[in-house]
Amino acid sequence: MQATVRKRQSSALQPSTFHTSRQGSRDTESSPKKPQFHLDLWFYFTLQNWVLDFGRPIAMIILPLEWFPLNKPSAGDYFHMAYNVITPLLLLKLIERSPKTLPRAAVYLCIVTFVMGASIHLVGDSINHRLILSGYQLHLSVRENPIIKDLKPASLIDSFELLYYYDENLGHLMWYVPFFLIFFLYFTGCFTQVREENTMPLSAWLLLGPSGLYYWYLVTEGQIFILFIFTFFAMMATVMHQRRKGFVPDSNGLFLLYSFSLTLGLVAVWVGCLWHDEVLRKKYPGVIYVPEPWAFYTLHIKDSQ
Repeated sequence: MQATVRKRQSSALQPSTFHTSRQGSRDTESSPKKPQFHLDLWFYFTLQNWVLDFGRPIAMIILPLEWFPLNKPSAGDYFHMAYNVITPLLLLKLIERSPKTLPRAAVYLCIVTFVMGASIHLVGDSINHRLILSGYQLHLSVRENPIIKDLKPASLIDSFELLYYYDENLGHLMWYVPFFLIFFLYFTGCFTQVREENTMPLSAWLLLGPSGLYYWYLVTEGQIFILFIFTFFAMMATVMHQRRKGFVPDSNGLFLLYSFSLTLGLVAVWVGCLWHDEVLRKKYPGVIYVPEPWAFYTLHIKDSQ
């Protein structure tokens, strides 16, 4: 009698076990594979960088500052506001796509610092463009500018220097340091042992030019060449370290690496073309000479127009 009961219990359990096995096998087969290249993410990054950040000067040409009250935000300012909102969301999405688990506290701290720095730069850059409209020359220092040096009382000049310190120093550092740090943290997880994934699709090659050109704009206009070159060297050192373990960069890692390599080449060409410019040399003294495009504009293009 007990043997019959055990036999029935065994037969009753067999279909459930078989069903569970089949279901586990089916779940394994239907589990999504990691995409080789995050085309949607990199496309959105490139598009919003060009439209909302690099495209602000173009928007100011189409919709000049003269069309807006000087005490109100312009079209370019609204572009910058949208950039400050959308970019942190894209950076968070980038971290979510990383195969490597990154420290959450460090990521959140980078995002908060980025938003603060970009917002500080928004205010300073907005006033900066209005000063250009009033005759301010970016290739000169604050105290050497004709519209600034004769201000009374003289303490107003110190206030303008404080404004430029927030814009060009503190704001840029709080913006760009976490920006490149997040890219580097993401890059550390972009390695694979599969050699077939060590290639970039055609879509990545098409985005490479616009991406590298935008980073050139960040490096030159933000005066962050040292930060950029340290990030690039850290990425190269990571590649050499991972290759010793048998890992190679995947398509996303190659896209970042090639974009930064293209940026380095563009910066070298830019510096070489302006190497003997005495006015810009005086504006940007020191061992690292990387003039800003806006300073070149006010010096060589604005007056001719």
